[in-house]
Amino acid sequence: MTEGLITMAYLVSGLFFILSLGGLSKQETARKGNIYGILGMALAILATFASGEVENFKLLIPLMLGGAVIGAVLAKRVEMTSMPELVAILHSFVGLAAVLVGVVSFIDPSDIELTGTNKLIHEIEILLGVFIGGVTFTGSVVAFGKLRGSLSGKPMLLPGRHLLNLGMLGASIWLGAQFIDQGHDQALISLLIVMGISFVLGVHLIVAIGGADMPVVVSMLNSYSGWAAAAAGFMLKNDLLIITGALVGSSGAILSYIMCKAMNRSLANVIFGGFGTAGGSAATASEIKGSITETTADEVAEELKEAKEVMIVPGYGMAVAQAQHVVKDITETLRGQDVNVRFAIHPVAGRLPGHMNVLLAEANVPYDIVFEMDEINEDLPEVDVLLVVGANDIVNPSALEDSSSPIAGMPVIEAWNAKSVVALKRSMAAGYSGVENPLYFKDNTNMLFGDAKDTLSAVFSKLG
Repeated sequence: MTEGLITMAYLVSGLFFILSLGGLSKQETARKGNIYGILGMALAILATFASGEVENFKLLIPLMLGGAVIGAVLAKRVEMTSMPELVAILHSFVGLAAVLVGVVSFIDPSDIELTGTNKLIHEIEILLGVFIGGVTFTGSVVAFGKLRGSLSGKPMLLPGRHLLNLGMLGASIWLGAQFIDQGHDQALISLLIVMGISFVLGVHLIVAIGGADMPVVVSMLNSYSGWAAAAAGFMLKNDLLIITGALVGSSGAILSYIMCKAMNRSLANVIFGGFGTAGGSAATASEIKGSITETTADEVAEELKEAKEVMIVPGYGMAVAQAQHVVKDITETLRGQDVNVRFAIHPVAGRLPGHMNVLLAEANVPYDIVFEMDEINEDLPEVDVLLVVGANDIVNPSALEDSSSPIAGMPVIEAWNAKSVVALKRSMAAGYSGVENPLYFKDNTNMLFGDAKDTLSAVFSKLG
């Protein structure tokens, strides 16, 4: 293919990626958005192969096929509960790829000898790609460990951590300046040291972030991976990689900002702080006034039969129990009995941006009865029965009522304003942020303990 056709193919691929992002912004068009993304990537791969710049297909094609098979098998086996950690580990691959591209671009430069300003720009591209890629790589691995439960969800706060972060950043800038002025062998050593510092910085940044902030962290790492890919595109002089990386980087940054705004927190506070690190102290169960009232599946079913307005607030517990399908069955049954059933979704429910929306879409819950937190809070006093399915922090009244709480100021779904609340939990253990929830001790709240899928199945069996 001629250079003009390659450029045109890359441009069309970029348009497909833009359409993909637009489609993914709404549940109704998400499937179409995925199709656009697939078409854009397929066209990009074909155009790259036809460009004449790719060689050694004997090695490349088997590696691509092997990666495709591994990816397909993993994607097929991964449950929705494990999707957040899968996304996190995929981000790490992008970061590592940017690091490897940067190091290789320096060790084995292209045939074109760069001089002057062009050489300076290329070396800055290498530095940025290696640094951003390194932070993305190890930060994503740590996020994977936290989401998977292999690492504690509590923030690990070292003394003087902010100074340590600034020190690592300053050392990387100083080494980068040395890298530009040094000979090839010495510059390589400086580059490798910058790479090592970026690895440590990535770990240190993410271990200091609490588990409740993981949805924002995943979005933020998505942004990092995009900028790392864009840097790799500059190093490889690939326009499409630059465009794609910029799209991913900017969209991830915007999503992170939106989620932080929904949590009444700044992005800098999430990155450098972590939930519960501002000196607040969570109340314990013994300090909360009131007592726990248990209920049964039979009693919940009777409540639902008599209700006219029902609200369901899903959380990570629904994902763990894979209860979304029985939730949908209950919804259909109640709607068939002229009960107005709606869902209230908190922006950071689950462990991934849009996690609950994806689960409900998987169960074919109608889009028009799924509402965001801001759309639904004012209607809660009119709700007869509100089901909290495995959610904790997002319905915690201490966020609004207790200024000393670690989650003080975080907007939440004001579930306690409903006439009757039924909270489904396995046990009275605190949520992912480790903060006790006074909602469970209120007079209008009943606790239904057990696996959400089992208890809701028992409720469903009594509704017929």
